Amino acid sequence: MSYSVAGKTAIVTGAGSGINLSFATLLLSKGCNVVFADLSLRPEAQAVVDKYSSSSSPRAVFVQTDVTSWPDLERMFQAALVEFGDYDIVCPGAGVYEPHWSNFWIPPGAAASRDHPASGRYALLDINLSHPIRTSQIAISNWLYPRRLEATKLATPEKASPQNPKKIIHIASVASQIPVFRAPLYGASKFAIAGFVRSIAPIETYGITVNAVAPGVVKTPLWTDNREKLANVDVAKDAWVTPEEVAEAMLRCVESEAGGVVLEVGAQRTRRVDVFNDPGPDMSPEAGMYTSNGAVGDAEVHSFLGDKTVWGWRSKL
Repeated sequence: MSYSVAGKTAIVTGAGSGINLSFATLLLSKGCNVVFADLSLRPEAQAVVDKYSSSSSPRAVFVQTDVTSWPDLERMFQAALVEFGDYDIVCPGAGVYEPHWSNFWIPPGAAASRDHPASGRYALLDINLSHPIRTSQIAISNWLYPRRLEATKLATPEKASPQNPKKIIHIASVASQIPVFRAPLYGASKFAIAGFVRSIAPIETYGITVNAVAPGVVKTPLWTDNREKLANVDVAKDAWVTPEEVAEAMLRCVESEAGGVVLEVGAQRTRRVDVFNDPGPDMSPEAGMYTSNGAVGDAEVHSFLGDKTVWGWRSKL
């Protein structure tokens, strides 16, 4: 825990709301500059950026970013270099939870789907999986082989090393440990993130530490602004995980000298998820790991499967 974020610079995707906004705010409170990379900022995020945009240190800047666009991701990194000269922490945190427009149970070709057969892509996987993988790749490339931007007079950033450590923090999910019938694309993306983090962890020998958090059900607009998701929650019984709890766990991962760590974050509880023989999450309602009314979402899946207009489509080759 010897690493300090004070005086460092972080890039956080999805910082316009939810978990990533809480993490960005926490970093700023610890003296860390933050690049807010998102399509837009919710009012509460705009207030944070406004508060720190005129500060000499730490400072916040907003870079409009479509995380499904690889050129946008490149521009995000370039903006960080222009504004701060270097960056030390990268959080590719932007993610979505199986919205109806990109849902395995509403397949490409169905009228309600925005995943079109001709595109050959699932929007959810572009956001939840391709974006964090590509962002990690760009960060590692720039840290191992730093380049000076010709358009500025800034010095070339120092190469990553154990003496100049760099940090990547990903967001997996409790859904990377347990199956969720109503959200298989989301589950697949989070299983993949956990596996990706563990797989590239040996890069810590180069001074780059890669870790992840695996939150339970977090009270963010991703849930509270969507009735079809909120219907799965028993508000009288189910505990919520707060975004602040997740942000604190993310900071612990950044401060850690160990790589390949996945920290599960529940309601007022955090634990390390073991690679082998892990006992699994606490499934009691007070743990904040699942929603008691999940049968509502499962029933909706069965209604989709019984609808010929959804699953009776045929590709036109």
